[in-house]
Amino acid sequence: MGPGPGPAWRSGAGWGQLHRHEEPFPCPTHALGFGRVDGYQPPSWPDEGGGKQFHLDLAVADLDEAQTTATGLGATVVDPQPGETWRVLRDPSGHLFCLTRAENWG
Repeated sequence: MGPGPGPAWRSGAGWGQLHRHEEPFPCPTHALGFGRVDGYQPPSWPDEGGGKQFHLDLAVADLDEAQTTATGLGATVVDPQPGETWRVLRDPSGHLFCLTRAENWG
């Protein structure tokens, strides 16, 4: 099994690694946790049946720059794209996430 999505997310967000263990670790602050799931199957896109497993929107200042950074770290752009003010991508393990313009969040 490969390294999972953690290294790409750490690099893309500029985060450090707080903990590495097979069991979940509670953190007293905002954090993303990644764990292994035997037999994991990434969700389909688009998924008309609504089988979404997880969704993360990341507000960014520059959509094109953020997409270039994400794809440079192993993310892939999916088709179809639902709009012009955000982008849907898959991380290296297949989890879907969105990049959206920070100005859209008010």
